[in-house]
Amino acid sequence: IPREDMVVTVTHGGYVKRVALNAYRTQHRGGKGKSGMTMKDEDAITGVFSASTHTPVLFFATNGKAYKLKTWRLPLGNPQSRGKAFVNLLPIEPGDSIMNVLPLPENESEWDNHDIMFATKSGDVRRNKLSDFATVNRAGKIAMKLEDGDRMVGVAICNADDDILLTTQLGRAIRFKADDVRVFKGRDSTGVRGIRLQGDDEVISMAVLGRVDASPEERAAYVKHANAMRKALAGADADEEVAVVEADDEEVGDAALSVERIAELGAAEQFILTVTETGFGKRSSAYEYRRTGRGGQGLTAHGLGGRAGTRLAAAFPVEESDDLMLVTDGGQMIRTPVGQVRIVGRSSQGVTIFRTGKDEKVVSVERLPDSGGDDDADGADDTAIEEGGEG
Repeated sequence: IPREDMVVTVTHGGYVKRVALNAYRTQHRGGKGKSGMTMKDEDAITGVFSASTHTPVLFFATNGKAYKLKTWRLPLGNPQSRGKAFVNLLPIEPGDSIMNVLPLPENESEWDNHDIMFATKSGDVRRNKLSDFATVNRAGKIAMKLEDGDRMVGVAICNADDDILLTTQLGRAIRFKADDVRVFKGRDSTGVRGIRLQGDDEVISMAVLGRVDASPEERAAYVKHANAMRKALAGADADEEVAVVEADDEEVGDAALSVERIAELGAAEQFILTVTETGFGKRSSAYEYRRTGRGGQGLTAHGLGGRAGTRLAAAFPVEESDDLMLVTDGGQMIRTPVGQVRIVGRSSQGVTIFRTGKDEKVVSVERLPDSGGDDDADGADDTAIEEGGEG
């Protein structure tokens, strides 16, 4: 198989394809782009990564199984083609779906330098060496043993110096060191407790965050400074729908920060997006999620109650340049830029991102990377999506 650079595209509807990198010609800055892949109205690109034809790719299903293919085995298409459904490519069990796709280092000798973290909806986590997945047969391999009724909600490559963030449906979140979870030798265990759930709560997401060497006082001082700057810039345009619930954080004194330290912390800052089932959302600084020990009840991740609803639909890190796609159980859909979602405190309820209908709730939120769509359509497609995408 000749070595060739490819662009792999995954869609919300479960389609995948690879396209030769040279099929995407370079354009000058400010160009209108070219037409992207053709898909159904209710679908959208949710993952794009570049890989060599020799790059191994792991596919994780919600039932805890892992499948592995080299990039060259993925269906070859052109920029406009739709690709092939996962169900026609992998022996996925009925009712199951692929929840994550991970390209791996091509050199398997590097795999021992990386770990892979799993999280389930019941709050368990497990860490294995990536090299445990060097051999995966055609029928797949059990990546994590699950109890009846449980399912996998997150999987990611991490290192010992990363942090893990688990977020629950009832608006709790816990952040702990990845090395708080020991490396398991086998794959037939359910792991250890990541977060202690209350009542009928369940974990909805897992994220890997970079660990920043800053004291709680420094983080508190930076967040206070950054929020004050953002509030001054927002001025009279501040949205009245941002409500704050009582925080459950410990009071931390402020530290004096130099201009250089503020710039350093600003460069390393990450933001966590949270969206409720009623379409309220916000971004908050990851510095507000203080690190604690594994297995606790966590902190408030989002202020729930009232119009914000009682449950979270999604939580994950985002970049300013991303788009979001929200889908309701009634089939309505909206695509909106992350930059239009306000940055507010962790305990805030946020602002309306999607005005859901009566008895309708948001069931899926996807982070959409920039996929080079066609700007020549005079915004017609965007309008259709914003108005509900009734196709």
